[in-house]
Amino acid sequence: MSKTGASLVSEIQMLDVTIPATDGREVRMKRYTKPEKMHQLLLNQLGFTLPTQPPPEIRNPKPVVETF
Repeated sequence: MSKTGASLVSEIQMLDVTIPATDGREVRMKRYTKPEKMHQLLLNQLGFTLPTQPPPEIRNPKPVVETF
């Protein structure tokens, strides 16, 4: 069974990865999945390129409270 181009491109996912740090901050990264060979071929035929992965950001979602 053959998939349509739109169906193939929709399989490339964007996701948010959040990693907690030991000091209460978070490292957040927006990432897309690496295209498989058939996806990359289709992207090349359409003249599309995926944007570069954005740099990670460090967030401090909760105030860090020092304990003594």
